[in-house]
Amino acid sequence: MPPTALPLTADADANASDAELAARAAQGDTQAFARIMRRHNQLLFRTARSILHSDADTEDALQDAYLRAWRAIGGFRDEAKLSTWLVRIVINEALGRLRRRGAQVIPLDGGATAGDDDDAPDTQLADDPDRQPERLAMREDLRRLMERRIDRLPDAYRTVFVLRAVQELSVGETAEALQLPEATVRLRFFRARSLLRESLSRDIDLATGDAFAFDGARCDRIVARVLAALP
Repeated sequence: MPPTALPLTADADANASDAELAARAAQGDTQAFARIMRRHNQLLFRTARSILHSDADTEDALQDAYLRAWRAIGGFRDEAKLSTWLVRIVINEALGRLRRRGAQVIPLDGGATAGDDDDAPDTQLADDPDRQPERLAMREDLRRLMERRIDRLPDAYRTVFVLRAVQELSVGETAEALQLPEATVRLRFFRARSLLRESLSRDIDLATGDAFAFDGARCDRIVARVLAALP
């Protein structure tokens, strides 16, 4: 069915549930799909960014993930959360990009051996004089430092930390999105936080909410690119 934009007001879209928007998108309503993108852009960008480490690569992955979601949304069932369904799509897209360029990929749903060893080296977070900026009081500098430190977390910890601490998903939501046991999510989050605290101490709590900011211009760009690419 060709995509159509049904004539509903912006207010109606804003108040519609995810399930309602998904049902309309499945009928070809691009306006509903645009609202879905704007509602979940930040969550999905942060998730993909935790895997790809690059803003440009993440934007490309997010666009392709949305196109996959558009083609598959007719199969979405509202007993699941739309956000979790979208997170799985963007994770698969990001990991697929890593595999296609030959990067080593540690499955996010791997067992307890995937980076969970108590004796795992923490040298990845050791101070790097070439990358460590001078400590400043300004929040913007601290945010940038926080993003770099998150990028250097072990693979098994990084996406868990982004979903739990940056995006503030619950343990249950994170476990469902990553298909991990809740106990594993708690363990990985605790260890990731401990590694970061060693480097950032008290400043971590000030910067967490600002990490990987998703501004209005980027959100508009993603939505416009996806809508233009819809068949």
